[in-house]
Amino acid sequence: MLMSIGMAALFMITLGIVLAVILAIANKKLFVYEDPRIEAVDEMLPQAQCGACGTPGCRPFAEAVVSGTKNPAECTVNTAEGNEEIAAFIGVDMGEHEKVVARLACAGGTHVAKTRAKYEGMQSCQAASVVAGGGKGCSWGCLGLADCADVCDFDAIFMDEHGLPIVIEDKCTACNDCVIVCPKDLFSLMPVSEKLFVACKSLAEGDVAEEDCEVACTACERCVKDAPEGLIVIKNNLAVIDYSKYADFEVDRNPIERCPTGAIVWLDSKLGSTRSSTGKESKKILRTESLPLG
Repeated sequence: MLMSIGMAALFMITLGIVLAVILAIANKKLFVYEDPRIEAVDEMLPQAQCGACGTPGCRPFAEAVVSGTKNPAECTVNTAEGNEEIAAFIGVDMGEHEKVVARLACAGGTHVAKTRAKYEGMQSCQAASVVAGGGKGCSWGCLGLADCADVCDFDAIFMDEHGLPIVIEDKCTACNDCVIVCPKDLFSLMPVSEKLFVACKSLAEGDVAEEDCEVACTACERCVKDAPEGLIVIKNNLAVIDYSKYADFEVDRNPIERCPTGAIVWLDSKLGSTRSSTGKESKKILRTESLPLG
């Protein structure tokens, strides 16, 4: 009996030693070195976990910066001083990164766009969109129930007096949340240098589009003729800018000047969205009150 117990004990001791040796060897073979600078850089980041830098969060971004695949300036949430501190810590240039912001392809506020039916229900664009499209005359237009403003963690979007989201460029980090949440796919992320913009997504024919919204694109082709050749085309009754060609031209405000509805605009970080400066072709919107239902 005592011999059996002794044999069992000896077996367990031997097994423990063998397993310990195996684990030690495995630990040595499978050990992955992690640069201690990653932890330090991660602590210098704002921990917004927004993904605006193109990585899933701050920790992966720290890994990319330390490995040299990204530069500190690509964190658009951090302050310039914070990014300079990271660059100095790891001994690299801060780098350059053009600011990217969210833009809304709709200018159809309640004072210029018709509402065909009154929506009553959960005050959410996503909820309203499944009920006959939300009740707005333009099937492609902003529903104005502020899902984008609610989802923005940086307070970069507010709703104006006409029920349209306004993006504060200085606060926008291009986190993409508004792009994802909008049921009408009206938001896109764009570099601030691309100032020419079509603030409309309506695919309705000219007169029909303008009947529902006074600032809708009517596909009149004036902007096409006034822009550098090939920069703007008409697709499905809508002016579309080919931004892949934008850098090839010296683009100016000329394409917006003859737009009859002001659907194509010039965006400036300080002045905001501006329509025709001449006022001769693009009619002015003086109305401030909402259009009647129907």
